[in-house]
Amino acid sequence: MSQDNATSQRPAEDTLRQPKKKSVRRPVSAMIGAFLVLFWLFVATFGNFLAPFDPSDMVSQDIFASYSRTHMLGTDFLGRDMLSRILDGARYSVGLALISTVLACLTGVTLGLLAVLSNTWVDEAVSRIMDALISMPSKMLALVLVSVFGSSVPLLIIMAVLAYSPGCFRICRSLALNIAQMEYVLVARSRGESRFYIAAREMLPNMMGPILSDFGMRFVFSVLLLSGMSFLGLGVQLPAADLGSLVRENISGLSQGVPAVLWPAISLGTLTIGVNLLIDSLSARHRGGF
Repeated sequence: MSQDNATSQRPAEDTLRQPKKKSVRRPVSAMIGAFLVLFWLFVATFGNFLAPFDPSDMVSQDIFASYSRTHMLGTDFLGRDMLSRILDGARYSVGLALISTVLACLTGVTLGLLAVLSNTWVDEAVSRIMDALISMPSKMLALVLVSVFGSSVPLLIIMAVLAYSPGCFRICRSLALNIAQMEYVLVARSRGESRFYIAAREMLPNMMGPILSDFGMRFVFSVLLLSGMSFLGLGVQLPAADLGSLVRENISGLSQGVPAVLWPAISLGTLTIGVNLLIDSLSARHRGGF
């Protein structure tokens, strides 16, 4: 009887001795990055509806006015409300960069998989074209395109796609070359599966971690490129304005430290910092850092 009681108590004692699983806690930097990214996505989507004034209306006679209840972020060099201008301009900075990055990554991933799964001459041809594009500095390529065709929203998107799809292609091709030698890919080829099936079902899901990290980096690069072009007066044209344009048109108030110059720059900084923090957290999770 005592032996039965002892044997019945052993499982309970064993379960008590087992170490407790640690709860998964995400770092503070990841939560800050996610919050900033979601905040700017929300602003880019609904900011135009939340603006207290029409972004193009001169609502005050005081230029470069400071903070007030009516104008919480002051006014610009024409007396327009800066909060409304930033809420409206964020959709161009975030929207154009997001569209450009999605198209650049789609182009790079598609060409990278095509180069690995196709014949050698296709791989060589695509790789040499991408090497030629990546050898050109992105800002120099942008300046040449704008000087030839003029500035427009479609051209800005094409410019960013040409500038950043080669980098995505090289990363995707490198990943695909390693995965193509895996056993499950060789088995799929032996079964006679099509190239599209192998790329979409066997290779692409195992490449998503590095591709998402690269996507975040390309997004930051696109934001900085498009904002830099707008700061030079070659990006988004009037009457529209993005965050880079808002810094350029109010640059005369920099010596006075007016909000009209500071807040568009702070907005760009928080957007890029938030994306970088989120990228770092995703990369750490992919490496098993959580």
